[in-house]
Amino acid sequence: MVEPHEEELPAWSLPAAALDSIRMPPTWPDRVDRDWAWGGSTGKGAVVAVVDSGIESGHPLVGDVEEAVVVTGAPGEEPKVDVDEQGDVCGHGTACAGVIRSLAPECRLVSVRVLGAGSTGSGRLLIAGLRWAVERGVDVINMSLSTTKQDFAGVLHDLTDAAYFNRTVVVASAHNMPVESFPWRFSSVLSVGSHELDRGDAFFYNPSPPVEFFARGVDVEVAWLGGARVRSTGNSFATPHISGLCALIRAKHPELTPFQVKSVLYLTADNVLEEASG
Repeated sequence: MVEPHEEELPAWSLPAAALDSIRMPPTWPDRVDRDWAWGGSTGKGAVVAVVDSGIESGHPLVGDVEEAVVVTGAPGEEPKVDVDEQGDVCGHGTACAGVIRSLAPECRLVSVRVLGAGSTGSGRLLIAGLRWAVERGVDVINMSLSTTKQDFAGVLHDLTDAAYFNRTVVVASAHNMPVESFPWRFSSVLSVGSHELDRGDAFFYNPSPPVEFFARGVDVEVAWLGGARVRSTGNSFATPHISGLCALIRAKHPELTPFQVKSVLYLTADNVLEEASG
């Protein structure tokens, strides 16, 4: 029998001579727990982009913002990305950033403003902001927003896939209403809904997707404009709880891919840990 030459392998195949190049070091313990996953991590070194309404830099619950950009463009014009001199215009992005910093106080925050006053925006600007963050190569992208426009679904799907293969973890909130929206429904993102427990570190794996994880999102104290704090409810505020955990994990284990980060979250979810110890 004649053995095929390497050049005759199907596309994307693995030649026998390349086996050593993909060997994985046995760095994972026999049982993954929270101490291994993010114990001792402050998020230092991890870059988290918040695609939202901007971030109020210097807010007591937020701290410094490393970089801030704003995406603008009238209908029919190509969106452009500029330095954001204004900051948050409605409070929503600041609220999400504050939750992230409560879990990962030393992560590096990047603000990508795609929403205007009243949390209004367009799918075109959302896509441009997400594309900028993906091309920036950040560790985590928090998207506490979505679009119901089917016309944008294909482009968002391509972008979230690009992020996935670029080792960027995209964390997206489910819509607060039972409607079809994107990108949270894509399997390449980490989708989040709310639970009503008052523990910020409690999160649960959902065995019946498309929502994959539940985090605290009911009656949450969040940062708001002018250094203020308010209590609010929504999947928007559950999402940055998971983004903060992802920042802790990526800071401690920067080698992990989005698939592996999602696996770590599954193994350390409250309901999975209960089963493992029960």
